[in-house]
Amino acid sequence: MASSAVTAYEMTAASNWWDEVNKSAVWQDRIFHVLAALYGVVAVVALVQLVRIQLRVPEFGWTTQKVFHFLNFLVNGVRCVVFVFRRDIQKLSPEIVQHILLDLPSLAFFTTYALLVLFWAEIYYQARAVSTDGLRPSFFTINAVVYAVQIAMWLILWWKPIPVVVILSKMFFAGVSLFAALGFLLYGGRLFLMLQRFPVESKGRRKKLQEVGYVTTICFLCFLVRCIMMCFDAFDEAADLDVLDHPILNFIYYLLVEILPSSLVLFILRKLPPKRGITQYHPIR
Repeated sequence: MASSAVTAYEMTAASNWWDEVNKSAVWQDRIFHVLAALYGVVAVVALVQLVRIQLRVPEFGWTTQKVFHFLNFLVNGVRCVVFVFRRDIQKLSPEIVQHILLDLPSLAFFTTYALLVLFWAEIYYQARAVSTDGLRPSFFTINAVVYAVQIAMWLILWWKPIPVVVILSKMFFAGVSLFAALGFLLYGGRLFLMLQRFPVESKGRRKKLQEVGYVTTICFLCFLVRCIMMCFDAFDEAADLDVLDHPILNFIYYLLVEILPSSLVLFILRKLPPKRGITQYHPIR
């Protein structure tokens, strides 16, 4: 009985702490400013890496690697600004502006990492002597459809804020995230298995195998967690990420699905391309 009473007391104390932090304007500002600082650091790292790549291979245009780092800089930079002014954004009217400022970086995050899937798909099919002509049009078409659907939902919410459309918008994000997770599992997994069949005596091939394995695992888990969290967000008010009084949940969510994955991927892909004889280096056309 005494043990049960202690357990109940501890659970109540933890619940009170969670509620106190969530309802505290000071803690809300602190947590959102910490998120802004973390996003700012990731944005600076992506920009520095972009500059380093440009200095290494200035003769190439907007390659896949450069676009990936530029989009990382853009996504994290916008997130940083949004969280710096999070309290002011919550007061913006009409409400659709709030949705756009919070959701648009998520769409850009999807595009950024879908670019990695495209890159790996091209390498995989080229290695198997299969035409890759349809991959880039498919990439642009998928992104165009995703953005068009989301813009349509924003316009409906602007015209008339319908709760069911808000739920559909969040479920749409969940579906897009699941699609991205499966894309990483499919093409990252295929590339990993293909590389595994090659001799891995050389240090470079071992590193490439590890790189693909680590990035595939990180990105798959990242988008899977985002999918699950967005499903909870859509149907459970306690899991709402669009309000100020859920700062702890926001911190956990954005740390797990954007900040930590982006940091790890940027670290893993930190190697600069060689100055000459680049075969796996594809420009964006």
